[in-house]
Amino acid sequence: MATALTIHLNTDTQDFPLGTSGIVFTEVSPANDSLIFSAGSDTVIDGAAIPSSFQLSCAGVFLTGVATLVAHYFLSDISANQLKEIHLMGQQNKRYVVAFDFGGATTSEPVLEAWDNSNMNTVLVTSLGGGTPASSWLHGVTTTDAPGPGALWEGYTLAGSSDSHFLWLNNENGALVGADTLYCNLFMRVPATQVAGGAETPVLICKYTTT
Repeated sequence: MATALTIHLNTDTQDFPLGTSGIVFTEVSPANDSLIFSAGSDTVIDGAAIPSSFQLSCAGVFLTGVATLVAHYFLSDISANQLKEIHLMGQQNKRYVVAFDFGGATTSEPVLEAWDNSNMNTVLVTSLGGGTPASSWLHGVTTTDAPGPGALWEGYTLAGSSDSHFLWLNNENGALVGADTLYCNLFMRVPATQVAGGAETPVLICKYTTT
């Protein structure tokens, strides 16, 4: 029987685990919802209606000739037609940000990978390093067992499935022996060398096997 997985994002401002009373986690609909990485604006803001492509472009990160951290991370919650800010996501010392809630055992350790698309065969988009995973703008760190990644964590650059460019969500402790919740955090940094603007939609994929 396949093990059920639900993914939840901490849309609260407090750093506590999934299921803590009073802490708001929003369940992600993988087929419909998406993450938005943005500089933010009057229309791209927590609680706003899902913005148009034009509004998203206006709220994009400005290219300044220096490396720039993306300031705001949102869930585009289609069912609610609302942006929900993931306040704890980013290069900050926060642990309980992205929660992968498994309903039972797995036969492989769950991993998190980033790809161009759901076919999982290329990492050629610019934000994933343009074919060079070490140059990916997207960084991730597993926080399942850690007290916190530190205020200026770097983690791993995420792009594809090559060594050091994906996350072992169980800290390389292997397959899950029963129901468990695994955690990670993400941030995106636009390099100083980036000179052309654009919009891209890479895909984050949690992979694991079951009986």
